[in-house]
Amino acid sequence: MTREYSDLKNEPFLLKPAGIEKLWGGSRLSDDYSKKMEIDNIAESWECSTHPDGQSVVASGAFKGNTLAEVISKYPEILGKKLEKLNDLPIIVKLIDAQQNLSVQVHPDDEQAKRLENAKNGKMEFWYVLDAFKDSKLVYGLNHNLTPKQLFNSIVDDSLEKYLQTIPVKKNDIFFIKPGTIHAIGAGVLIAEIQQNSNITDYNRIDKNGSKRELHIDRAIEVAELKQANVPKQPMRVLKYCKGCASELLCRCQYFQVERLLINTERTRILYETASSNQSFEIYLCINGCGIMLFESNKIIMLFKGDCVFVPANSVLIKIHGSLELLKIYC
Repeated sequence: MTREYSDLKNEPFLLKPAGIEKLWGGSRLSDDYSKKMEIDNIAESWECSTHPDGQSVVASGAFKGNTLAEVISKYPEILGKKLEKLNDLPIIVKLIDAQQNLSVQVHPDDEQAKRLENAKNGKMEFWYVLDAFKDSKLVYGLNHNLTPKQLFNSIVDDSLEKYLQTIPVKKNDIFFIKPGTIHAIGAGVLIAEIQQNSNITDYNRIDKNGSKRELHIDRAIEVAELKQANVPKQPMRVLKYCKGCASELLCRCQYFQVERLLINTERTRILYETASSNQSFEIYLCINGCGIMLFESNKIIMLFKGDCVFVPANSVLIKIHGSLELLKIYC
């Protein structure tokens, strides 16, 4: 990283993800999203992350070979004016392949994370369902009110399942998982997850060495929402059309925003054009199709299903051509 940031002209760059192996993972991230990793049972692909547990590496451009964390540490201005003082990426973008039911879990909010875990952030999550089996389900909250003692006893005697609300899930569904919501991804669900930059979670699952992971019951009870959860309804979503592109807002919260872009410029000479603001970086995750990202007149990034591109704040003008579906994420 010897060039000055001003020389880079705020160019986008491709990211190489970190792979996370779990017993409940599978082969879809390798087979369908070309995640070539030297691990079995790829459960999670951390597409854009600076977290120590899974760091993305720059795969194109001037910073190729450096971790994204190293680039941000040297050039925090790529995050944008409202974020550069953080000196760290505030979110993680993942692909998750659940071939088996995941363990039930609950995450703290920011205040609880600092007080109980000595951590910087809580964990707000957003899920976009990329695929699901016909009978796939999610756990989302409780099916009726519980007292802390009832929740404690159900965890200890392994009867929690009867109090969990399960809901069917299908491709293209979206879900907000707020801190405090008891939840789990069911078998057969493949999702794109956008979350706060946190890896606080407790599993009660046998690991590959045959040992149970520590379950922090007292902390889980303190952060869990014990009232019956409303059945999450899919919101009305509105596609906005322009020449060669349709877009829709999937979520907006205090930590991030997510849009879905449907780009098809194969029959038009008008390409999708964009440039990030000076306030925030942008992340483009290709979830279907393929195309090219053009910038600086003669530079390109090839985009295939599963690719993730980081666009610095105040970027150069970018043009996208092809037939592809993208998630656009920013703060």
